Amino acid sequence: KTQTTAMADNAASAAAAQPQSQSQDGQQSLSQFAPNLAGSVLEVPDMFGGSLLIRLQNMSATADLGVRLDLKQIALRCRNTEFNPRRFAAVIMRLREPRATALVFASGKLVITGTKSSHNSSLATKKIAYILERVGFQPSSYINFKVQNIVGTVDVGYPIRLEGVAFAHPTFSSYEPELFPGLIYRLVQPRVVLLVFVSGKVVITGAKTEEQLVEGLKKVYPVLLEFRKANVASLPTMEEAASAAAASASAKNAAASSSGRGRGKGKRGG
Repeated sequence: KTQTTAMADNAASAAAAQPQSQSQDGQQSLSQFAPNLAGSVLEVPDMFGGSLLIRLQNMSATADLGVRLDLKQIALRCRNTEFNPRRFAAVIMRLREPRATALVFASGKLVITGTKSSHNSSLATKKIAYILERVGFQPSSYINFKVQNIVGTVDVGYPIRLEGVAFAHPTFSSYEPELFPGLIYRLVQPRVVLLVFVSGKVVITGAKTEEQLVEGLKKVYPVLLEFRKANVASLPTMEEAASAAAASASAKNAAASSSGRGRGKGKRGG
């Protein structure tokens, strides 16, 4: 009896553990195919023990399904699509989850934009391949997926003297405030371009991996720190602006009254 009860207890515990493992596997498989914002914010350490946050704003990727496509058939049978062959020779397909926009060409090539992480970009490509397979086109087993461009933004937290940066680094930077308010800083390795503004906001573009974004910011950050504006005039408050306006108005009135008195004395003397 004791042996049979022990065997029954072991079987019950194994049966209870099996659904948990299956549920854990199911959660892992679902997380692989669910949109996720992980990776959309990159943390970069600065020189003072703090950190800077690079926020990914857009990611452009390409893929090749390896099959010819009938764009008219896709536009007729798929939702959230636009197709105007006179204006553009591709079907514009929009996804809600993950939020992305894809250009579908007749050659089977895709351009995916609008995502904020490489995971969501890859997931959008897989979803579009599945949709086209349901329509009647059989994509190849190997989809040549490549990230072509990543755009990220970061705020260094202090204003920058752009004229000093342009004067000290003329090889890598160009600054034309009459044409564009930001300084364009081009790095050779990694091959990224940074748009630096006076307010301290920086836009990083041209990177193909998240590591290139981080490396580019690490290389340019000491230059920005060197040309940090030390004395920055603070903006006046509403009360200070109102008092200054009232003082200027009273000064104008006093000047006008004094000029009027001088004119009256001149007339009497004549």
